[in-house]
Amino acid sequence: MQSNITPRRPSARPLRIAFGLATGLLVTQLFLASLASAAPLSPTVAAIHTALIADKHVEAGDLSIGYAELGSAGSDVVILLHGWPYDINSYAEVAPLLAAKGYRVIVPHLRGYGSTRFLSADTPRNGEPAALASDVVALMDALKIKRATLAGYDWGARSADIVAALWPERVKALVSVSGYLIGSQEAGMKPLPPKAELQWWYQFYFATERGRAGYTRYTHDFAKQIWQLASPRWAFDDATFDRSAAALDNPDHVAIVVHNYRWRLGLAEGEPKYAELERRLAASPAITVPTITIEGDANGAPHPLPETYAGKFIGKYEHRTFHGGIGHNPPQEAPRDFAQAVIDATHL
Repeated sequence: MQSNITPRRPSARPLRIAFGLATGLLVTQLFLASLASAAPLSPTVAAIHTALIADKHVEAGDLSIGYAELGSAGSDVVILLHGWPYDINSYAEVAPLLAAKGYRVIVPHLRGYGSTRFLSADTPRNGEPAALASDVVALMDALKIKRATLAGYDWGARSADIVAALWPERVKALVSVSGYLIGSQEAGMKPLPPKAELQWWYQFYFATERGRAGYTRYTHDFAKQIWQLASPRWAFDDATFDRSAAALDNPDHVAIVVHNYRWRLGLAEGEPKYAELERRLAASPAITVPTITIEGDANGAPHPLPETYAGKFIGKYEHRTFHGGIGHNPPQEAPRDFAQAVIDATHL
């Protein structure tokens, strides 16, 4: 697989692709104690297929967040954020590659996924973007992480974008699949051309009670269909899917997903405590932190074209297109290239 790289500024750093990785199980959390380096990763090491284990929990904001952690506690921190309907295992190969390069890697389950739980039954099961992004900041506060590199795709990329835009002092660098994903209810309520609307069929499905009931009953089947549509050339096997689908059995999952998509259409309200954040996001704030955006050449999910958002990144910036049939989930479909992008972003 190859990637096209479009830098805003020329880089003296070599872009050869190679990487070295210590062998071993993820559950042993093996890492190299060397300092993080921009040196490329060696392509000769076999892929790791062991599941990430979210064996740690921390109370952060409204949540008890379940997360996996690899690497040295004293190293530069990378937080990897998954999307819908996926889970932390999107990073099952990326996380140990980064840990082997000396990073401390945190991979949390989002609200409504895996082992993450709400602390109170009375808290609204809110899926609005400002809430999800605030969870990331709360996680950093709870773990006493002052600054981290954020990387994500789908919902995770949106949250990473928001934190970078509203709390730039907390973000060393950003890696965002499909680029600038910050939006608003007002923007979400504007109609699109028919072909564009068709790509959002599931959003309209979730707007109905039939959709809520259908997703509740057929959660795994629905998720597998999204995987297939969003990454039409990714030949994942049942074991790979089942490993992630288990995270969708979270008791709050359906409520969070339905609220997220209804909120986008203006069919559900957010929480008052996030109103000021959403007001700021509606202004489409620029992102100033060093950023690498990524797109797969076979992304079947709705996504903006890179040229439409490049101007929103006003700091050091590169765009990379991953070739070879890469779809909506680059960290799982192209883990070596994704890990290299994270490493390179920290050295922009």
